[in-house]
Amino acid sequence: MTEETNLERGSAAQAAALPATQQLLTAARAELGRVIAGQREVIGEVLVAVLTQGHALLEGVPGIAKTLIVKSVGRLLGLGFQRVQGTPDLMPADILGTTMFRPGADTFTFHAGPVFTDLLLVDEINRMPPRTQAALLECMEERQVTSDGVRRPLPEWFTVFATENPIDFEGTYPLPEAQLDRFLLKIKVSYPNVDEERQMLERHHATGTGNILEEAKIAPLAAELLKTARAEIRAIRVEQDLYGYILDLVRRTREWPTLALGASPRAAICLLRVAQAFASFEDRDYVIPDDVKRAVLPALRHRILLKPEAELEGFDADRVLNDVVAAVAVPRK
Repeated sequence: MTEETNLERGSAAQAAALPATQQLLTAARAELGRVIAGQREVIGEVLVAVLTQGHALLEGVPGIAKTLIVKSVGRLLGLGFQRVQGTPDLMPADILGTTMFRPGADTFTFHAGPVFTDLLLVDEINRMPPRTQAALLECMEERQVTSDGVRRPLPEWFTVFATENPIDFEGTYPLPEAQLDRFLLKIKVSYPNVDEERQMLERHHATGTGNILEEAKIAPLAAELLKTARAEIRAIRVEQDLYGYILDLVRRTREWPTLALGASPRAAICLLRVAQAFASFEDRDYVIPDDVKRAVLPALRHRILLKPEAELEGFDADRVLNDVVAAVAVPRK
C-alpha cells in the first residue's frame, strides 16, 4: 500500500468525522444561497444558535435581511416560525398567551401565545417595555412558560432570535445585563458588499411576486438529520488545556482596566459551546484554540460593559476583546 493511498484514506476518514453536520451545512449553503445574497458568516452563527440550543441577538440597521435569514433557516430546518414586533405597548400576555373564560362551558382555556414555536423572532426587542422583556427570561433559560401556576413546556427546538437597531435609541429600553447574558450569541449584521447587493437587486427583479423565499421553494431537511447534527456537536472533544484557556479568557475580562463588568461563569459555558460548533463547521471532532478565538466576539461582546471613559476614548466591545485574546497565552499542546 503506497503512502499516497494512506493519505487518501486518511482524508476520507477525516471528511466523514461529522457526516450529519457536514450534510446540513452543505444544504444550508446551497439552499440559503438562492435566497440570501452574502451574509455567510451571519447564517453560520444563526445555525450555531439552533444547533447548540442557544439564543441569538442580531444587531444591524433595518433592511439587511435579518428577518429573512431567520425565516429561511427555519424553512430549511423544517421548524416552526413566529414573529413578534416589539412596541412600547406590548404586554407579556401578547407573547406568552393568556387564560380566557369560555362562556357556556364554564371553564378556563389557555390560549398559547407566539412563544410556543420553534423559532421566535422578536423584532426590535429594545422597543418592548422592561416588563415584557422580562417575560422572556423564563422562556429563554428554562424553556417553559408558567401561567396561573401551571408550567407549560416549550417545543424542543425553541430558540429566540431578537433584533435591535444599533443607531436608533429614541423610545427604546436597553436590555439589562441579566437578559443579555441569556443570549448565547450577539451577531452583528453588516451591509452586503457591492456584488452581493447587485445580486440581491437582480433576484428581486427576476421574481414574479417579490417574495424570494416562497419562490425559492426550499426543501426542508429531515428532522433526524438536525438531531444527529446536534448530537455530533455535543460530542466534540475538548482537551483539558482548552478548559484552562477558556477560563483564562473569561476571567481576564473581569480584571481588564477598561471594563466595568466582565464575563460571567455562564459566558465560559457559552464560549465552549460556540467553539464546539465552530470546530464542527471545519469537520473536526475536537476543539483547537483557533475555534475558541473565533467564538470570543460573538459569545462575549454582549456580556461585558465598558467604563464610560473607555467609550469616550473610542473603545468598543470587539476592540477590548481582541486585546484580551492577544494578552492570554495560547496552549501549546
